[in-house]
Amino acid sequence: MKRGIRIVLAIIVFVPLAIAVVGFITMSLWNWLVPELFHGPVITFWQALGLLILSKILFWSFGKKHYGHGGHWRPYWKERWNRMSMEDRERFKQKMKEKWCGWGERSSGEKTSTPNA
Repeated sequence: MKRGIRIVLAIIVFVPLAIAVVGFITMSLWNWLVPELFHGPVITFWQALGLLILSKILFWSFGKKHYGHGGHWRPYWKERWNRMSMEDRERFKQKMKEKWCGWGERSSGEKTSTPNA
């Protein structure tokens, strides 16, 4: 019983302390870099905590399982890939190669879709 109370007390002390430290570090880094580099505003401690919460909502998604970068699509594509025939897989690979492998050449103007007259 005493062990459970110690764990609860440690959480009650540690969690607010960790939030305060992370908020202070965020505020300090923001106020050191952003005004100088981007001519942005100086923020307060509470604004830094709000910024952390906003970034958590936008980028980390509360409570979902993470599969790594872009991992939430992995089960869908794995199932779809397994249902494709060999011909469909080859067509898919070719389309991806056409779409993504030559992007640097098209953007530099070396390769154009219209012939030169």
